Amino acid sequence: MWIRTYSTVWMIGGFALVVYMGHLYITAMVVVIQIFMAKELFNLLRKAHEDEHLPGFRLLNWHFFFTAMLFVYGRLLSQPLVNSVTPDKFLYQFVSSLIKYQMAICYFLYIAGFMWFILTLKKNMYKYQFRQYAWTHMILIVVFTQSSFTVANIFEGIFWFLLPASLIVINDIFAYVVGFFFGRTPLIKLSPKKTWEGFIGVSVTTMISAFVLANILGRFQWLTCPRKDLSTGWLQCDPGPLFKPEYYTLPGWISQWVC
Repeated sequence: MWIRTYSTVWMIGGFALVVYMGHLYITAMVVVIQIFMAKELFNLLRKAHEDEHLPGFRLLNWHFFFTAMLFVYGRLLSQPLVNSVTPDKFLYQFVSSLIKYQMAICYFLYIAGFMWFILTLKKNMYKYQFRQYAWTHMILIVVFTQSSFTVANIFEGIFWFLLPASLIVINDIFAYVVGFFFGRTPLIKLSPKKTWEGFIGVSVTTMISAFVLANILGRFQWLTCPRKDLSTGWLQCDPGPLFKPEYYTLPGWISQWVC
């Protein structure tokens, strides 16, 4: 119990520190998590006795992974990168050239990986190798699709990353708490511990938390301001109409009922 408590405190503290440090550090955290996700997925269909006959074949997975990373994040972060190096003429020209030829670089890296795959093909291993090749591409689609949207949201404002992440944590915690105290009716056979009471209770709790958290987090410019470059300095901006409270006139019958 104490181990879980300590680990929870450290994880919450570390996450809060990363959020405080800003957009760039949150993006770095997402990339690190992404690498560990890919590593676990690569190992799902890995067979040690098959890999022994294919030295260097495992590196091919990571070649495609980092090629995909260059393609996705090169497109997402190209403008912030240019904005960061604009004052330096040499760096600006160098970075602009890289961005200009980024698609070509990624294309040649992918072709190089494909040729590498062809050269590693061995008799009696074709089925395993092609399965791994297809599995690698499916992993890249799954991992980079969600992470690219996450990084794009981060640079639009930490709010758009922190609110969904917080709601997931709240949902997970209250699903356990409500189910533990009030759960009676099983929800699905696949997971006997999940109950209808927990499902309904956590749905209501999460929706209420969304309104409360959005109101609290939307008050801080550090969370709502978009980042246009790769710097780590403090931000000030007009929060925009989305984060400004508005007043609505309720119909008369609702006002009478509330009062």
